[in-house]
Amino acid sequence: MTTLEMRQENTVPNTAEDILAAVRALTPELRERSVEIEQNRRLPADVVQLLRGAGVFRMGFPPEFGGPGLTSAEQTAVLEALAYADTSVGWCGMIGMDSGLYSAFLRPEAVREMFPTPDMITGGLINPNGRAERVPGGYRLSGHWNLGSGITHADWISAGAHTFTDGEPDTTPAGNPNWRVMLVRPGDVKTIDTWHATGLAGSGSMDYEIDGVFVPEEHTFSFGVPLSRTGPLAAPDSLMRKMPGVPLGAARAALDHVREIARTKVNRMTGERWADDYRVQFALGECEMDFLTIRHAVYGSIEDKWRELESGTPYDELGPDLRVGTVVLALNAFRGALSIVRRLYDLLATTSIYKPSPMDRWLRDLTTMCQHVMAQDVIVQSAGAHLLGGSPQFPFAVGVTS
Repeated sequence: MTTLEMRQENTVPNTAEDILAAVRALTPELRERSVEIEQNRRLPADVVQLLRGAGVFRMGFPPEFGGPGLTSAEQTAVLEALAYADTSVGWCGMIGMDSGLYSAFLRPEAVREMFPTPDMITGGLINPNGRAERVPGGYRLSGHWNLGSGITHADWISAGAHTFTDGEPDTTPAGNPNWRVMLVRPGDVKTIDTWHATGLAGSGSMDYEIDGVFVPEEHTFSFGVPLSRTGPLAAPDSLMRKMPGVPLGAARAALDHVREIARTKVNRMTGERWADDYRVQFALGECEMDFLTIRHAVYGSIEDKWRELESGTPYDELGPDLRVGTVVLALNAFRGALSIVRRLYDLLATTSIYKPSPMDRWLRDLTTMCQHVMAQDVIVQSAGAHLLGGSPQFPFAVGVTS
């Protein structure tokens, strides 16, 4: 680490309270730049630096690697505040902070070599869309991945792959295809500008290709084998626990926006104040009720699982109810946030449809967000299968990685 890097790192917030305060202080500027972010279809470089400076990307690193070691609930709260300012920024923060969560599954010497500061960013995809052929010292990686959120500003790009030895697929002890995540430098990746999306336009979630790149063994990992630490953030579901912060932040922003309008708006046809209109009162009351129910369920489930893991219970020994709780409530947060924003959009009627109305952007962002696998029916099926001892179609959702 250079002297300049050390000086810069020492100025970055490194507690949950300070990171949250720094993110909230960015809210006015990020909101002011939301249209620019959407039009550029990626985060501007100076916005990325603002997030680095606020400590967003270091949240998952433990103290031994220079980070604050935020709990999953604390990470979720920061991402909620970030998405409250701008949804694409919140999404990129959620993806980019996975650096520290990945570090649990890398050897300590590899973590220190790859992440000389805890403010380095990851982007990309962990799904095994690639092929990694075993070679001396590591793997030869090739493949095509889509929806590479954050790869336009990442320091490391993740690329999930099935591994092969002498052309034959490797299998796990359970007989499943062996899956590892490879971390590669941006210079080894070809990005393909496919990101012309309905929502989350500012996330830069482009397709990318890798062609025969050598990846050292120590730059790869499996979620089933933590190597540098133990505890709640060394469990295979750590990446997913904080995801609901993004839809929650967007829904909260929409609720506050409509409440502010409704306090002073007057029906031009009748002269009645919206604040006195039963329809408006009921719609806002119902949306607030739904939001609070969803939000408290998310945080409650995260904290329940955290307490159990912190007590020393191995992840594989958690009861099925505890394992699926965070997963299904995260999905419910995505879908519930979209439902809330859709109702608020309808309440404002034609006011919502004109760009750059934030209602239009929130609706499109949440609609796009809900196409993510973590908001799909396969997650519900996998949770139900796990509860019954059946076969989940997306085992990773419930932390089954072998």
